[in-house]
Amino acid sequence: MTQWDVAIVGGGPAGLSAAYESARRGASTLVIEKAEHPRYKTCGGGLIGFTLSAVADRITIPADDRVERARFTLDGRAAFTRSTRRGPLLTMVRRPGFDDALRLAAEKAGATVRQSVAARSLEQTPDGVRIRLADGSESTARTVIGADGSSGITARHVGVEYGQVDLGLEVEVPISEARQRYWRGRLLIDWGPLPGSYAWVFPKGDLLTVGVIAARGNGERTKAYLRSFVDRAGLTGIEPVYDSGHLTRCRTESSPLRNGNVIVAGDAAGLLEPWTREGISFAVRSGALAGAAAADGDLSRYEREVATTLVPSMRAGTTLLAAFTRHPSVFHSLLRTPLGWRMFERFCQGETSFDTTVERFPVRQTLRLLT
Repeated sequence: MTQWDVAIVGGGPAGLSAAYESARRGASTLVIEKAEHPRYKTCGGGLIGFTLSAVADRITIPADDRVERARFTLDGRAAFTRSTRRGPLLTMVRRPGFDDALRLAAEKAGATVRQSVAARSLEQTPDGVRIRLADGSESTARTVIGADGSSGITARHVGVEYGQVDLGLEVEVPISEARQRYWRGRLLIDWGPLPGSYAWVFPKGDLLTVGVIAARGNGERTKAYLRSFVDRAGLTGIEPVYDSGHLTRCRTESSPLRNGNVIVAGDAAGLLEPWTREGISFAVRSGALAGAAAADGDLSRYEREVATTLVPSMRAGTTLLAAFTRHPSVFHSLLRTPLGWRMFERFCQGETSFDTTVERFPVRQTLRLLT
């Protein structure tokens, strides 16, 4: 049995961000990861400005592409294309390389990353938390940070409650040099036929990530949407390198983030943007907040900081999703305007957040009419 100041369950962006912040503050820090880096992770892999800012002092982004042009369609119709005025909209990464860079940064800061072993259970003791591992060993820590996803043991231990659950389906397909030239620096977003749904094509060098997301409970229709979208993109018949599905879970605003000496971050806490379902920026930011609070021994500070820095954007995203679900064609038309495009561009580049955007008078009035 080994005693640590901070133990982190899960070695994704949230867990490794927590490890980096904890270790660089001098806390003895352990990361427990069931897989081995670099490992595949289902993810669109588009980094927005908030993510880039959060990790800029740690890693050099292993970018596969930088998107400067965006094409939008409404269930395959009414297409238009916009280009950025300055800098990329999104920086595209493959998660194996991105996560492994975060791992190396955490280890350089002093964290120990133990891979290929799963955490099986948690037990809170008078001195901290005991973690039982799949290989029969145990570790104890003053504080545990859960970053093992929404279906992991830490979310269950804390009692995280989810108010929105969506099904994401994704394929990654290899493409020819001619297709690489066409898609380089370009993405496609389609506002879909299912309530609140949309689809995407993201370029990653010799691969395209193609996916759809919609509310859980529409499995067959979501699969049909993906098939038709792949066909419209001219990618039918190409054997995918990866073909996967996953559920994204967004917390209720009153959901707990802590149970005793266990706190949760990232997907385990249900922290993501409800409309776009963007989660990487929430993972790295909440992970860093959790790691700093755990190292300093002030777990209630983590709860306060999430409430003030992340929850307002989530609340605004819920408002946007409600309006988008009712009126996707209006959103499509608004995005086509100079004002709508500039707002979208500024969000992607990390110049503004959704909560700031929806407080602008014309946006607030429009959303009031749509909802």
